[in-house]
Amino acid sequence: MSDAFWPVVGIVGGGQLARMTQPAAVALGVRLSVLSAGPDESAAQVIRDPVIADEKALDDLMSFAKACDVLTFDHEQVPPEHLTALESAGVVVRPGSHALLHAQDKGVMRARLTELGISCPAHRIVDDAADALSFAAEHGGRAVLKTTRGGYDGKGVWVIDTDTAREAVDEPFRAGVPVLAEERVEFTRELSAVVARSPHGQAVAYPVVESVQRDGICVEIIAPAPGMSSDFAVEAQRIALSIAAELGVVGILAVEMFETVDGRLLVNELAMRPHNSGHWSIDGAVTSQFENHVRAVLDLPLGAPDARAPYTVMVNILGGDLTEIYPAYRHVMARDPGVKVHWYGKGVRPGRKVGHVTVYGDDLDSLRERAWHAADYIRGDIDE
Repeated sequence: MSDAFWPVVGIVGGGQLARMTQPAAVALGVRLSVLSAGPDESAAQVIRDPVIADEKALDDLMSFAKACDVLTFDHEQVPPEHLTALESAGVVVRPGSHALLHAQDKGVMRARLTELGISCPAHRIVDDAADALSFAAEHGGRAVLKTTRGGYDGKGVWVIDTDTAREAVDEPFRAGVPVLAEERVEFTRELSAVVARSPHGQAVAYPVVESVQRDGICVEIIAPAPGMSSDFAVEAQRIALSIAAELGVVGILAVEMFETVDGRLLVNELAMRPHNSGHWSIDGAVTSQFENHVRAVLDLPLGAPDARAPYTVMVNILGGDLTEIYPAYRHVMARDPGVKVHWYGKGVRPGRKVGHVTVYGDDLDSLRERAWHAADYIRGDIDE
């Protein structure tokens, strides 16, 4: 165990979220340790003495935890039974297994939110293709099928209608986990409300953002969501804070929502870790989501989530035609010194998130143009 004045936060998973947590931890005087699947993963490149082990093996998790004051996560894929075993052995796990299960299992999440009276799309667990098609027929002829565990960035999600071939509807049921059917929501845009909560119940809410999606992948975040009334924004934050409190979340909670065509808010997904929709806060907020996550899991006072400027725009850099990124990186920096480029240290392949760019100010149209130009140039979509 570490010196009590300089705690060690152990992060399970060596991805970009753990990597982006490192600068915040350094500034706080907190040491991070990371359990990574390999030495070349994003976080293992920048965090001292990474532990290379199996993130889903209980013995490896137990061994890793011995040198940490608290465990938290880069992802939600640790088996729930291992989290329970860690807690039974006295390991401090934040968020805890009971809370995290609601981000790991969409069926559990939907059932609990419904019990709490929080508005969600109509849904039910379906047994087979016939049941799924029957659900679609009951909800306007269309439905969304999701594997209850393991999906991300559009994976594990299928859109069907009553004309979809039976063979295609069979696909989700081959994953070996329950399948959740949801109504296909008519919405005007997708929103995200990110909050942080500490063990003793202090909580803060970041500005509600608009999340622009393509093919199930977030490509752009606008903070705050433009054209939103203060009452609507406060309601979205209230919902997120209520979920965090009711589920006992410790750390960052991102609540992804639909703003429906008839003006309602429906909860779509939950994430209990720093989230893509909060990356804008590194440059655009007084306290980033990464710093507040570290503060929360250590039960330190939380930092102000306020925005630094009227608007911040973040655009994800997805792998494209360019494999040699560095020359494009230099060009973007020289062309627009106000653009911040964050690189994840990952190999480039088409569609993979390899970094993001952020810019903030008061002219939203200009900010969006600048952010997209930078991301498109690095991707190789434009050459000037």
